[in-house]
Amino acid sequence: MKRRIREAAPIIPTRSGRAPWTLRRRLVVAVVAMLALVSLVIGVVSVAILSANLMDGLDNQLGNAAQRSQTAMDGRPGGFVITTPTASDVLNGPGQPSGTLALIYDGSTVTAGYTDESGTVVSLTNDQITQLLTELESAVQNNSTSAPFTVNLGGDVGEYRVLAATAKTGELYLVGLPTASVTQTAAQLAVTIGIVSLAGIVLVAFLATAIVRLALRPLQRVTETATRVSELPLDRGEVLLVDRVPAADTDPRTEVGRVGSALNRMLDHVDLALETRQASENKVRQFVADASHELRTPLASIRGYSELTRRSGQELPPDTIHAIGRIESESVRMTGLVEDLLLLARLDEGRELEHEPVDLTMLLVDVVSDAHAAGRDHTWDLDLPEEPVLAAGDGPRLHQVFANLLANARVHTDPGTRVEVALVTEGDRAVVTVTDNGPGIPENLRATLFERFARGDSSRFRGTGGSTGLGLAIVQAVAQAHHGEVTVDSRPGRTCFRVALPLA
Repeated sequence: MKRRIREAAPIIPTRSGRAPWTLRRRLVVAVVAMLALVSLVIGVVSVAILSANLMDGLDNQLGNAAQRSQTAMDGRPGGFVITTPTASDVLNGPGQPSGTLALIYDGSTVTAGYTDESGTVVSLTNDQITQLLTELESAVQNNSTSAPFTVNLGGDVGEYRVLAATAKTGELYLVGLPTASVTQTAAQLAVTIGIVSLAGIVLVAFLATAIVRLALRPLQRVTETATRVSELPLDRGEVLLVDRVPAADTDPRTEVGRVGSALNRMLDHVDLALETRQASENKVRQFVADASHELRTPLASIRGYSELTRRSGQELPPDTIHAIGRIESESVRMTGLVEDLLLLARLDEGRELEHEPVDLTMLLVDVVSDAHAAGRDHTWDLDLPEEPVLAAGDGPRLHQVFANLLANARVHTDPGTRVEVALVTEGDRAVVTVTDNGPGIPENLRATLFERFARGDSSRFRGTGGSTGLGLAIVQAVAQAHHGEVTVDSRPGRTCFRVALPLA
């Protein structure tokens, strides 16, 4: 029966050449990314709201400072205006906080400055005065009092929130308060939110990893069950498919439970199919064994009567003698085929072979000698170690293995082919190699080389009229029955069969 085994789908690499992310990593990264995004939005909104509130408070302070400046601009006590007030008069007025900035312009003269932390009035540079004067004229162009606006004077002065107005006496003046406190407070909040968010993201990453690992543990158990089943030799012999997903992981109310339940149902179907297949194979094997056993007696009778007739001494026509000879030769070939089928049927049933120490060196000497006698048109070489090599096995069956390999090399190669038989030990195994320099095994036959009744029709397989296609199948079956293995490596000009057997 032809059997097709579907190969596993190849792993398709990503465009970047890296392996795809696991579900666990994707879930953790998704949770962490969403938390980071939410933290970023909360931080930006919080800093923006705080900055707006602090700026409103600064604007209120600026309005109070402007009122005090207006009082200083209106005149001295008593209400008599003696001289045009200067920036120092405004800055040194009662209630003005440190850092207050002032500029007064009467149309021809400009005075400007600000107070430092000690209350000392510090003058502004010409560029800063020019910048403020330009802002002042632009701010009061249409209104006597402007809305608060921000000006960055650079240097040690920095950024100010200013308000421009026109005094009752006609002078233009500008009052400002520094925005450093607002900026510093907003920056501190941003840093605090960033540190807290980063710590929270790290904590959530660890927690999410642990939670996802715990949540996917049932899926891991389902995977382990599928892996154990995939490692079973389902393609041959009687298989006990007892692995199932635990009942706790087959709850249909959960996603993993549905996967586990579906896998169990699939395993039940596979188990039933394997049992049916094994029962069918057992019937076929039993039929082959019974038929082979029953055919041995009539074949022996045919051969005996043919030989008796040929040796009777009576004069027989040439055609009759030829026919009897053909009957006798075909009965011999049929007997060999029946014996091979019977041997394979017994091996398929799992019958144990003898496991006695077998001297492989002497066995190979005998086998090569027989092959040399049968194929004198080939060159036979034997490479043996100095010490005897003993293998645990059935002597006659092992003799048949190597005889089949040498017959295969003799029949399927051209005259003059060199065949080398070598014996070495590798660890606890004895390794026998049969190598020839023939044309090699065709590519389309290598996959089915050890199957029963496998034949080829290329140059390697010339003159195979007497071949049953069971020789290499017997080689593999006997090697496996000895807990060994047989492999082949072939290319044009070299074919090597390698048989590994356990040492005694």
